[in-house]
Order: sequence, then C-alpha cells, then structure tokens
Amino acid sequence: MLCQLALSIVLAAGDQVTFVKSPSVASANAYYVGNRAPLARNPLIKLPVGSVTASGWLREYLKRQRAGLNGNLPHISAWLKVDGNAWLDKDGKGHAGWEEVPYWLKGYISLAYQLKDPTMIKEAQGWIEAALASQRPDGDFGPNQHMDDGSRDFWGNMLMLECLRTYYEATHDKRVIDLMTSYFHYQLTIPDKEFLTGYWQHARGGDNLSSIYWLYDLTGDSKLLELAEKNHRRTMDWSMKDSLPDWHNVNVAECFDEPGIFFQQSKKSQSLQAAYNNFATMRRLYGNVPGGMYGADENARPGKSDPRQAVETCGMVEQMYSDEELLGISGDTMWADHCENVAFNTYPAALTPDCTSLRYLTSPNMATSDQFNHAPGYQNGGPMTMYNPLSHRCCQHNHGMGWPYFSEHLWMATNDNGLAAALYSASSVTAKAGDGRSVTIKEDSHYPFEQSIRFSIDTGKKSNRFPLYLRLPAWTKNATLTVNGKAMSLAGKESGFMRIERAWKTGDKVALELPMKLSVQQWQANHDSVSVDYGPLTFSLKIGEKVTRFDSTKTALGDSQWQKSLDTEAWPAYAYTPTTPWNYALAIDPAHPERSLTVAKRPWPSSNFPFTLDEVPIQIQAKGAILPSWTIDRFGLVSELQQSPTVSADPVQKITLVPMGAARLRISAFPWLAKNGKPWAEPPKPLPYGPTASHVFESDDVIAMCDGILPKSSGDEGIPRFTWWDHKGSTEWVQYNFEKPRSVKGVDVYWFDDSGHGMCRVPKSWSILGLVDGKWVPIKPNGEPGCDRDLFNRVNFAPLTVSGLRLQVQLQTGFSGGILEWQVR
Repeated sequence: MLCQLALSIVLAAGDQVTFVKSPSVASANAYYVGNRAPLARNPLIKLPVGSVTASGWLREYLKRQRAGLNGNLPHISAWLKVDGNAWLDKDGKGHAGWEEVPYWLKGYISLAYQLKDPTMIKEAQGWIEAALASQRPDGDFGPNQHMDDGSRDFWGNMLMLECLRTYYEATHDKRVIDLMTSYFHYQLTIPDKEFLTGYWQHARGGDNLSSIYWLYDLTGDSKLLELAEKNHRRTMDWSMKDSLPDWHNVNVAECFDEPGIFFQQSKKSQSLQAAYNNFATMRRLYGNVPGGMYGADENARPGKSDPRQAVETCGMVEQMYSDEELLGISGDTMWADHCENVAFNTYPAALTPDCTSLRYLTSPNMATSDQFNHAPGYQNGGPMTMYNPLSHRCCQHNHGMGWPYFSEHLWMATNDNGLAAALYSASSVTAKAGDGRSVTIKEDSHYPFEQSIRFSIDTGKKSNRFPLYLRLPAWTKNATLTVNGKAMSLAGKESGFMRIERAWKTGDKVALELPMKLSVQQWQANHDSVSVDYGPLTFSLKIGEKVTRFDSTKTALGDSQWQKSLDTEAWPAYAYTPTTPWNYALAIDPAHPERSLTVAKRPWPSSNFPFTLDEVPIQIQAKGAILPSWTIDRFGLVSELQQSPTVSADPVQKITLVPMGAARLRISAFPWLAKNGKPWAEPPKPLPYGPTASHVFESDDVIAMCDGILPKSSGDEGIPRFTWWDHKGSTEWVQYNFEKPRSVKGVDVYWFDDSGHGMCRVPKSWSILGLVDGKWVPIKPNGEPGCDRDLFNRVNFAPLTVSGLRLQVQLQTGFSGGILEWQVR
C-alpha cells in the first residue's frame, strides 16, 4: 500500500504505474499477430525481425559474427557449397540435404536483416528462393530425405521453416504462407506411424509445432490445429514425471519446452508445468553448476555432474531460444533471467573473441582448451575443446542464431498495445503502440556490466498513450524507477514487470536502477562448492592464457568439412592452455561474501567488446590458496571436486576473478577454505595394470576395465567403459601387462551389452592367454568361459605365473562388444 501511494504521488495525473507478474492477456494486440483463438493468448508477442536494432556491445558482437564464422560459412563449409547442393535443387537432389544449411541460415538471415546488410540479404534470399521453388505437387519441399525405414525425415525442413518465417517477417512475401500451408496439409496425409519417426525428428517435433502455430495465427486454417494435435502425439513424450525421455544435451535444451508450446492449444496447466518440470529435473540432476547449463557431453550420464562436465555450443543457443519462446508463452520473467544467465556467462566463452572459431564443448571448470582427446572424462572423443572453424558439424552451423535471436527478443509487444523490455541490452526498438503510430524507444546501458538502464522515448510530433513494461530480474532488490526526473522506490517488487502507462511524448526519459550486489551461490549437490555472482554476472578465476595457433585442416574431425580452397591462414584453429595456477580454493565465508570480495570497476573498453580478459570492465578482488592435490586428471580434465570446506598448507594470496563469459579457461565452481575443513585427498595412484587392447573406441578407455567401479548391469552407461564399438564381428583382444611376474588362478569378466539401443553385445566366445617367458600361451580353464549378461563371468584355472594376461574375444556377427570390469585373481 505504501509503495502504491508513493507511486501515485510522484507521477502526473492520468499516469499509472503498477507491478505485474506478467503482462495481461485480457485483450489482443491490434498491430502484431498474437495467438488466434482457440489458442491461449500469449502475454508477450515477438516483434518482426528488424524492429529491434542492437547497439553497444551486442551490436559489436553481431558485427563480429558477420565478419567471423557465421558470416563466412558459405566460403568455408562443404555443406554450404553451392554446386550440387540439395537445398538449391528444385527436386531436392544432391549433397548436404540435412540440417547444416538451414542451421546456418537461421542465424544468418536474422543477422542480415538486423544489420541491414544488402550483400548478406542477397545471399540469404538465394537459399530462400530455392526453398520456395522446391515445393512438389504433393506439398512437400526441400531435400528428399528419408529414414532407414523409408519414412520421410522432416527434421531439416523444421529448420528451414524458421528461416522462411524470418524472411516473411521482413518481406511479407505471400509465397511463404502458400508454401507452408500446402506443406502442412501434406503432413496431415502422412500416416501416424510414418510421421516423426526415428530419433532426431521424433525428439524435436516441438520445432515443427511452433511453425504450425505461427502459420495458424496468420491464416486461421483449422486443419493446422488438427496437425498440431498429431504432431504433439507423435513427438517424444516430454511430459514424463521426474525424468526425461532423452538425455542428449542439445535435445534437452531444444525440446524440454515442447509441452509448453503445446500448452497454447491444450490450455492445460500441466502442459506448461511439464516444461518447468523438465527444466528443473535436468538442473537437479546435472545442472548444479554456475552458468545456467548442465553437464552432458554428449549425453548426461549418472555420476557425471561435476562442473568439469561440459555442454555443446549447440545446447547453449538452443537453451536461449527455448527460454525466449517460453518467455512469450508464459510471460514469466524467470525465462528471461535464465536466458541472460546463459547468454552472459556460458555462451561467450564458446567462441574466440573474433568469432572465427568455436569449440564443441565448454564447462564451468576447464583449465585447458586443447587439441587432445579427453574421453571418457567427456563422453565425446576427439579434439572437443579446441577452437576450430571446421571440426564441429552441428555447432559450426547452428551457433549463429544465438545473438541474433537474443537481439530480436530484447523488446516484445504486449496485448494492451504496449511494449516490453524483456531482455536488457543497449538497443532501440521502433514499433506500433498505443494509437497505432510507430514509436521509437532507445535503450542506453552497458548492462550486464552496469546497473543503470536509461530509456529515451520518441513518439514523433504527438503524444501517444501506451504501457511500457520494464522487467525486474529475480536477482535484484530495491530497484528504483525514474520517469522524467521523478523517482520512486520499487522495494518489495521483484521478479516481474513494472507497467508504466502514460501519454508518452518525444523527449520523455525513463531510468531503471537494478542494484547489483555481491552474492555467493552454494552448490550443495556439488560438494558445497561456491560460485560468485555480481548481478546477472557470474565470475571465474582469472587464468593466464597461452594461445597456440594450428592449421585447422590438420586438426579438424574428418576430411570433408571444409571447402578445398579454404585459406587456412585466415581460418586457423586455436588451443588455450594455462600460464598461471588454476587450482585455488577461495578464502571466503559463503554467508558473508562482502567481507572477502571487492568489486573493482574499470573503464569501458574502446573496442566495445567486454568479453576478454584484457577488456573486462569489472573484476573482483578475492583471496585464495592453492590446493596442490587438486590436479589435472588422467583424462586431461580438471579433477572432480571434493567436499568443501577444505584446508590448504599453501599461503592465502590475492587472486582476481573476471566475468565467466570472458574466461575461456575458467574455474567457476570453487572449493572454499575453513579451519575445520577436510583436507583435499591426494590424486589416485596409478592402477596396478597396464591395460592395452587391439582397438579402443575414441570415447572409451581401456582403464575402465580395472578402475574398480562396479556396474549395475551390462547396459550400465553411467560408468566408464571399454568397447571396440566400431569393430564388428571381428576377433579382438585386451590384455593386462604386469610390472613383474605374478601368480594368477582365475579371472572375472563383466561384459558390456547395450541390447535394444546400441551396437554392443556379449561376445560369441573368448579364451585366455598368459605371457610366459615372452610368449603368449593358451590357458586351459576349468569350464567354458561364460558370455552372460548382468554378472561377472568367473573362470578358474590352475595357478600359473605370468607377466601378462590376454583375453582373446570373438565378437558376434554384426555386433561389437566391450568390457565394464575385468578382475584378476
């Protein structure tokens, strides 16, 4: 009551200032297309591309993206090579007919129209024209991709529909509506059992659903609602309670919101709640880390939730887009807060500052970003942390939507003909509001590096009455709002929107202060580690970086991901390695961080780019001590955290923390010190055996056979494993090499077998050999060696002194195999 009374005093007659959790859905916006009945009306409506113009650091990012990988992929990527490209063929025949072209085009076309770049627009239109010309008499369009069972693969088209939507927003070309109408009517003719089959499109059906609703809002074609029901029915069930139907990191980020998208039609609260539940489930199990993401490198795995686990760059941008979609559907500022968390803290470090290279995997705690294989510490094998323009087929093309889509969603329309500042960054928006005339609002700020956000209103020659919504993030308290010099406290108003309705006129000024304070997040599920926040920014240890340049073509995965004319001098790869210690524990009291942390402001960078160690405008001075036992492990990764608080014999010294997004090498989840802390355990000693094998799959490790981690079943994918994976039906071997001869009398073998969804089975047969006097000799067992699932297959034999043991394995025809644990008696 007191707050409302204060507001009424400081504003002029007829002005209204209220706090709302979400913009109203009582009426429909008169100027921008929102959801058409019977769909639920969305609180926030996306503005057409080009309505928002980024400025400040965000515009600098867009310009670097144009000059970098996304803007130049047509000259780099083999999948964008014009000659013979299936996306440019009217019959959909040729190469590169899957996801890569539309993945790239999504970000590229949005960037082109936002920067009003005629060369880019022409390039984008060439691909759009080809897509429009490719429609067949039955309504299908694009490359003629099919699954192994002969059913249509719609996944690539889902992405191209996003590109066509952006193109329509910019041009209002009716051909887009005609194509999409015929195409969706064609999808209605597909029998259920043949629709959204396989894996990727089955998981990602929500992308298709979003475009169905977009078209329905424009045309009112009731057949589209029938298709939407079918689409939801045939999509992977993302409404499971306390679990997820799939754990692939990009699928989770991209698909967790599918029930929320369908909520627009079902209008059932449990549909929208399912999206919230999915979000919470992933973070409860694998997301107890700073930066907004989770550990899933390639998939989330039981027991792999330490902040050294990573996520794909694809996952980051898909998460941002899902947040943006759910923000519009729900009006809940939580999704805006989370989008900013990922955008400011996790995503920037996934690319080099010039945006010419990216790395596939990024984690909150990573002390090296190099060219080496870190599997099975990461599930994915190969050089997954090297910055390379050529190595990562999906992220290389898909990353480009991150900043352009973020920019598009800075401002959104509301149903009461108002405008909402949904995400914050320096920008301007020109849109219809109030009485229907266009207004321009300029937003000036260095946010998130500054707490002051200033708005200037331009309504032309006449005033225009409309509501202006300003988001209040959950992390701030005691915000203040100033309208034309008249200030009011927003104490008690948190996590929602301030709605200011008045007759705006040119020259009106609004200022929003979002106080930023130091705070510490304690991650109980990750050994009570801590991360340091200042407003929307999370901070990492400042680690010295040595940057080594490589020939990208020689360090890329595969040999066909770049065009042969590529200038490798212009497009190199990079490895980042540390030049200063990284293994610090913070000297901090988590309950009172202000006692040991000091914020240090620095000048705004002349480059307008604050995401590098040298140019960050905010640092935090802290204290910490090195933990000598916290080391890089045998996988080349930061060793997993141990319980905090801990102690160190090393002296406490001054250290510097920098914004997490500027730290390409980073420690963001810290152990912390206390007098009663538990000493940090020494690194494990080398295993007693020197295991080797005829072949090791790139994301597996022979050491898994003797790591002492016992499986729950033969299909246990939550523990390290050894497999021959891509060798099938062959004769293979594994062996232990002893430091000195030893007497053995038996072995126990637990086979890996992922029956039902993988390529590994228990072997057809196997035998045992011993190394005696430098020669491998067969060992006669007391019984036939077993090939049973879900147990140790025990073999006894007469005691024998050997220098090594070998298992000779005959794989089943058409299948590979592997071992979870091999014990020697």
